[in-house]
Amino acid sequence: MKTIDFTKMVASGNDFIVINNLKKKISGLHNLAKKACDRNFGLGADGLLVIEPSKKADFKMRIINSDGSEAEMCGNGARCAALYAKENRLAGKKMRLETLADIIGAEVLGDKIRLKMSDPKDMRLDIDLTIDGKDYSVNFVNTGVPHAVVFTEKVDGVDVKNLGRKIRYHSAFAHRGTNADFVEPQKGNLLKVRTYERGVEDETLACGTGVVASAIIAAAVKGFKSPVRCLTKSGEILKVYFRKAGDSFKDVYLEGSAKKVFCGRYILN
Repeated sequence: MKTIDFTKMVASGNDFIVINNLKKKISGLHNLAKKACDRNFGLGADGLLVIEPSKKADFKMRIINSDGSEAEMCGNGARCAALYAKENRLAGKKMRLETLADIIGAEVLGDKIRLKMSDPKDMRLDIDLTIDGKDYSVNFVNTGVPHAVVFTEKVDGVDVKNLGRKIRYHSAFAHRGTNADFVEPQKGNLLKVRTYERGVEDETLACGTGVVASAIIAAAVKGFKSPVRCLTKSGEILKVYFRKAGDSFKDVYLEGSAKKVFCGRYILN
């Protein structure tokens, strides 16, 4: 009977199965993710985080969604990976992580982890979409993964799963598709954010790259200043820091918590 040691971790309600594959002995990762992340027949998680060797950074973090697709980057996942690496002595409290999107920095600050994100790119504002006969103004930015940001007056009233799915697969964002963030601006430089995640194909309790996208778009469109506080569906407030340089954004940081839930062995079958 073959087993794999794993650690279950969570950041802002986004949960992950983390495995150490530094020796590259574990194969079939995409199929493993689909089975292990199943909430009825597996361990249950939004995604599988795989720690692998890197020639460019302290380690490589691969993010495989629960549907078996591989994501370029995940802010909440990166915080979990950073905490895992520090606790397992794979890196010090400051480290560099290689992802498909870029090499990012991370620092473990007690119960908080601060990530140095890649610079946002491909920003497009005021994209007009018609969905089910209704017009929407959508903004787009890539914060490691693509995000469509929609401002709303009452985010709790949005059918995130249904509308998010239609935006995710809209022809305006083909061929890669996009995540969809629904954002309600609040007083005090605060945003309420709900996200439909590509790969999970549902709303999640939080999305790290999604709150970064929401904060950047709020700064570009509504004049929000750094740091922007983002209230996620999980109830945790994530902080996004940045420096605005003309029409672009630099020195973007995401700060929030992460924690280990339990460790165990998963039986392969």
